[in-house]
Amino acid sequence: MFLTALLRRSRIPGRQWTGKHRRPRPVSDQAKRNMVRRLETEAENHYWLSRPYLTAEQEYGHAAARRAAAFEAIKAAQAARFPAHRSVEAQLAHLDVTKKWS
Repeated sequence: MFLTALLRRSRIPGRQWTGKHRRPRPVSDQAKRNMVRRLETEAENHYWLSRPYLTAEQEYGHAAARRAAAFEAIKAAQAARFPAHRSVEAQLAHLDVTKKWS
């Protein structure tokens, strides 16, 4: 089918820029420059990621204190949202105004 379309110089079926049988876009100089720039950026990222700042021994457990402090802050913030503890006496104190039964 594609060979017939090529030999007869007929059109691309359907939308010519999308789909399985789409028309290939010409590669421009700007597209080549953009691709080279993206590849250079990727190579630079690969370079910096391949050289860690800390060794594996230094990295192990280096943030434990910070994480513990952050967890305590989260726990304190959640505890601050709860109302203060009240005893049953304080809860039912409004019933104890006349004491007719005693």
